[in-house]
Order: sequence, then structure tokens, then C-alpha cells
Amino acid sequence: MDGTHDSAEPDGGPFGRPLFDSPTARALSRVGVVDVGSNSVRLVVFDGAARSPAYFYNEKIMCALGSGMSETGRLNPKGRERALAALERFEMLARGMDTGPLVTVATAAVRDATDGPDFCAEVERRTGLRLWVIDGAQEARLSAQGVLLGWPGSYGLVCDIGGSSMELAAINGGTVGTCLSSSLGPFKLSDIKGGKKGRRAHIRSTLADMSAQLGEQKNRLFLVGGSWRAIAKIDMARRDYPLSVLHEYRMTAADLRATVKQIETTDPDTLRAASGVSSSRMALVPLAAEVLREVVKTFHPRDIAISSYGIREGLLYGQMPQLLRDRDPLIEACRFAEHKDARLPGFGKVIYHFLQPIFRSASPERRRIIRAACLLHDVSWRAHPDYRAEVCFDNATRANLGGLKHSERVFLGLCLLHRYANKRDNTRFSDLSGLLSERDCHDAEVVGKAMRFAAMLWLKKDARLGELRWHPRKKVLELRLSKEAAPLFGEVAQARFKALAAALDAEPAVY
Repeated sequence: MDGTHDSAEPDGGPFGRPLFDSPTARALSRVGVVDVGSNSVRLVVFDGAARSPAYFYNEKIMCALGSGMSETGRLNPKGRERALAALERFEMLARGMDTGPLVTVATAAVRDATDGPDFCAEVERRTGLRLWVIDGAQEARLSAQGVLLGWPGSYGLVCDIGGSSMELAAINGGTVGTCLSSSLGPFKLSDIKGGKKGRRAHIRSTLADMSAQLGEQKNRLFLVGGSWRAIAKIDMARRDYPLSVLHEYRMTAADLRATVKQIETTDPDTLRAASGVSSSRMALVPLAAEVLREVVKTFHPRDIAISSYGIREGLLYGQMPQLLRDRDPLIEACRFAEHKDARLPGFGKVIYHFLQPIFRSASPERRRIIRAACLLHDVSWRAHPDYRAEVCFDNATRANLGGLKHSERVFLGLCLLHRYANKRDNTRFSDLSGLLSERDCHDAEVVGKAMRFAAMLWLKKDARLGELRWHPRKKVLELRLSKEAAPLFGEVAQARFKALAAALDAEPAVY
């Protein structure tokens, strides 16, 4: 399947209704999506910024529908009952949350089982939900679209593993290309004859065939699926990584080899205790690790990134008009947060333009994070003053934000910490400081102190604050206040301007 199907469906597709009535949509009405997978059944309710929706509600039940299917050809009986109970619960929850009709997608286990159609009929009879059973190529495409929700314009290979299948999809400049599906899910691998040697031969043969169809894929490898996330958690624990956010967590091939070796040689209970992986998920990890090792050997990606976005997010992305897809998910999320929570929505834009002279030499990537910080500079004002700086830092480093590397998360958090605090000693930043260079820490402090000063000149969202002029060679920071802003330059504002100049190692000058 190629990218020609990667467009919004005018009839609403599986949603039965269009989610985005206009390409200019800023907000998303509450939408519920259920993913009936081979191992788990999950409900996600999205809300908030249309381009970067927040998880209003997220619940997963481990049902193992695909367990034992290789022997019986039928859905696991206990898993089937658990899945039905979960779907009854989810349907009731969705009605209470006013999501409108749930979109319910079923993948490999239901599409392959001989009693799959009977299961779908029973689901509709007991819950009123109609399952949309997708084929392997559709599953691969939706996973790839989910990755594009968080990484617009990306290049690479999306690898999605479930309990009964593994999908690969090429993405090129934001377009979904070749989509393939295989039986390399842990449930099916467990029934391959010949033990570990037999599995390895089967995995290599399958991947060789997929590689021949996909061609060279040496860009980023995006990993989607619970078993990959579990392996990433084990990798984090092995490396003593300081940030527990899985989305955009990066690994190298060497990292992965070391972690797979640890999985092979360490007691599962020990791994589980160290990483926080559930026992039901850990049962699939050794087989998934065998697959991932061979995927990396086959495609030689330049790096490996974990994506928390997959099929459910891909359904939303497939509905978006192109103008909405083209927006920056980080900036859209920050704009939405400012509109919802800031005392004066729109003032973040004023501050950003006021501070621009200080950051003229910054890269476009850095200016993007500064812009996000300005939009978020006032969204945590309700927090107690003693904790406001750390609340800002925690929100930035742990929030559900797309389009942010981990180092950028910490940089953004440090900018916002310094928006409310001059110093960062004895704060939560200490634990994450290793993710930033000394120069990055300094730059984030300058951004924070610049916002801290500019907020003192608060007037209105279209205020004329005046002008900053930065002379890096002379080490002089000039402030030229507008006539309407001059009376606001009181003692506290003066002290904050001096603190900003000191952070730049400059002399302050006011005109």
C-alpha cells in the first residue's frame, strides 16, 4: 500500500463523521478510539489542540486475544471474555465522557482468527460497537501516520509490533510509502519449531523478504508498540537514564545490542523490578528482543527512536486536512495551553517578538523552543509561588508534547524554571542536567530571565513594550521603552533587567 491512501476521508472513514470541519481548526472535540490488539485492548480519548491532541483518558486491559491462536486458529477464550468485558466498560465510559460514537479498530488476532467474525458480531450485540477490522497494510499505514503526528516531515522506517504481527512502513518527507505486514509477533513466534535457532532463521528469512520490497532504509527507525516500549524501559534502567518519558527516547544499535544481551542473560523478575514492565508484557519481551535485534541488523538505521504514537494517533492524522498536518505540533500544543490557561492569552507572542534581538544568532530549532517557552511562560500561574518554578519544569519535561527531543524538553523546562526563579540549585533540574551542555544551560537561563523581565511590562496582548538591542561584541544590552510602558519600569522590573544583563555578562543601558 502506498501513500495515495494517506489523506483525510470526506465521509469520516471509520469515525463515521468528519473530525475537522475546517483546515484552520485549532481545537479537537472529544474523540474516543479503541484499539483491539492481539495482546491488549485500549481506550484513548483525545481532546485539546487539534494538531497535538492531549490524552484526556487512557486505559489498557491486557487480554492476550492472540495467545494460542497458532494451535487452535481461534481467539483465546479467556482473552475473548476479558476483551468483551473491557469493551462494555469502555463503551459506558465513553458515553459518560460524551465522546460521540467510539471508533473501534481490531488488528491481527481478530482478522486472522476463524471466530473473528463471530467475535465482532458478539461485540456489536453486547455493546453496540462496530469493529473496523483492518488488514496488515492498513495497520502499517496507520502506525506510520501516528509517527507523522509527532514527527511531521520525517524520513525513515516505522516498525510496529503487536502480539501476533509486525508491520513495517517507509515514510519519506511526511508521506507514507510501502507498507508491509508479517507474522513476527511474539505469539506466533512462540510456535515456530526448532527453538531459538529455528526462530532466528524464520525471522531473518522474513525480514530479508521485507527488505527486498522496501529497499534501503538507513534513516531513523521508529519503534511503535508495547513490546518495543518495554525494551526501551529496560534500556533506560540499564543506562540509568534520568528521564522516564518514552516518546522520542533514542537508542543506538550498540545500546540495543547491550540491552538484548541483558534480556537474554537476566532473570525476567529482576528486569521487571528494575524497569517497571508488567509481568504480562515481560512474557513477550524476550521474543520481541530477538526480532528487534534482527531488524536492526537488516536495515542498519542511523538511530532508533521510540514513538508513543501509533494506530490510534494515526487515525486522527488520517482525518486531518493537509494545512493542519503542516503545522508544528509543539507550537500548536503550546498555543492551546496558553489560550486555555494563561492569564492573558496572546501575550506570549508579544514577549517572543520583544526578546528576538537577544537570540538573532540562534538556530531555527532553538528559536522554535524559545517560542514555545514564551507561549507557556504564564500557564502555571495558579501554582503556589514557592513551587511555581518546579511545576513549570515538571510540566515541560513530562507533558504529552510532540516534536521534542529529550534534550529539548529539558531545555524548555529550564527556560520556564528561570522564568520564575533566578537560581536552579537544589531543583529537579539537577537530576536531568546531564542531558544539556553547559552552553545550553546558560542559554536557557538567559531565555528564562528575559521572559521574567518582559512579564513585568505586562499591558495587553498587543502591547508596545519598546525595544531591546543586544550588542554582543560591546557586551551592552539596551532597553528602549515605549512611552506607554515606561511607567511600568519600576524597582522590581529594574532588578530583573539587571539580572538579565548579568546573565549575558553585559552592561545594562536604559533609554
